[in-house]
Amino acid sequence: MQDMPENEEIGQLLSGTYIHYFHCLRIVEILKGTEASTKNIFGRYSSQRMKDWQEILSLYEKDNAYLAEISSFLVRNVSYEIPSLKKQIAKCQQLQQEYGRKEVECVNGASDLREKFYTSCKKYGITGDNIKKELLALVKDLPSSLGGMIEGVCSLSEAIELYQACVNFICESPSEVVVPMLRCVLQKGNITVYEWKTGICPSVIERPQNEEPLEQVTEDTIDWGDFGSISPANTETTGYGISLDDAGQAEDIDWGISVQPIAQEASSDGIDWGDDEATPVEIEVVEAGSEDGTARGPDALSLLENPDTRNQFIDELMELEVFLSQRLIETNEEADVLAVCQFQTAPAILQNQTADKMTTVLTTVKALLDQLTNQKMQHLFLIHASPRYVDRVTELLHQKLKQADQLLLKQQVLIQKRQDALAEQAALEPKLDLLIQRTKEFQKLIEADISKRYSQRPVNLMGVTV
Repeated sequence: MQDMPENEEIGQLLSGTYIHYFHCLRIVEILKGTEASTKNIFGRYSSQRMKDWQEILSLYEKDNAYLAEISSFLVRNVSYEIPSLKKQIAKCQQLQQEYGRKEVECVNGASDLREKFYTSCKKYGITGDNIKKELLALVKDLPSSLGGMIEGVCSLSEAIELYQACVNFICESPSEVVVPMLRCVLQKGNITVYEWKTGICPSVIERPQNEEPLEQVTEDTIDWGDFGSISPANTETTGYGISLDDAGQAEDIDWGISVQPIAQEASSDGIDWGDDEATPVEIEVVEAGSEDGTARGPDALSLLENPDTRNQFIDELMELEVFLSQRLIETNEEADVLAVCQFQTAPAILQNQTADKMTTVLTTVKALLDQLTNQKMQHLFLIHASPRYVDRVTELLHQKLKQADQLLLKQQVLIQKRQDALAEQAALEPKLDLLIQRTKEFQKLIEADISKRYSQRPVNLMGVTV
């Protein structure tokens, strides 16, 4: 095959992966033109090249082996090769669609996570550029926020007096004081819990310190000394301050123990068992830090910083809100004879109240409750109570950004996989086209050969679909 004349068509025929009978037949026809000079008077060729290819043709034509070979090629292509390539191409297309769908899911998921991140930051009142620093800065503004609430409480003095007058008039219990904490805040401001409990202004305020976790001691940090380096030889030369020669001096050691003679006067008659009548024991309970006027621990916090007193403050605001709402409903309703008779002897503060005034005060109370109970303020109180909460919130928000970044990285991987599937499809499609073309050629060659055997009758191979 290497000793062939230079011919472009022969080179193309021999460049394939396999050569069949019809390729050999075409090569012999070409050689008849190139080897014409070697033809003798008997019509035979003296060229060894021509003799070899003619021998190959004779072997193919023996028992019609060439027809069986070309038929096997046709059956294999139709039954196995072409369906296999089509399946691979369909798989590549399916992978591209799946990867494209997952890319969209990753982009949407990352967008949702970032939206949740910015929504959470908005609830906390931060931008999200430096989460921990911004949260700590919000805590620094907490006293000014609480001061604004105290100013709002100052506008509730008339509502508190109205509530007190109504309770005194209806319940006939003038000694009962309503909403005591609101009254205290109205008079003294946001004082410490110590002053609220004792009524005394503390001279020293020791605010509670937030404890940091202690480092656990491990074996690596323990200094065991040189115990491990002691050998029997060293024990003889090492002095521990103990000598066996001093055993005789043990009697001279003063252990600080002395035996006193038993007094003869000590008898049952000399024991004072107290009076026969039981004396009442008086126990005085002293508040923490009340002896020296120092407010310590939770008592050093202000009323709105301490969770217990803050809850009581909120409860009293809600109590005042319910009273004003009910009183507003009663005022707007048509007065009946019983109500008119009942409030004829009521104090002037009850008779002079109008619906507009109570609506204004009720709006102020609801605004204060909203400021104290909204999510941002609740988070600020938690951060103020525990700095570790800042780390938890920071980690939670950073986790959303990390998940969004991971989805974007996954999207890049999916894009690469989709491109690989597209490249594989692009490589398989020319192979499929070439295989279909050769299969159709096989079909035509077989039909032509069989037609030649039956006087050029038309022959059509059925069941061959490519």
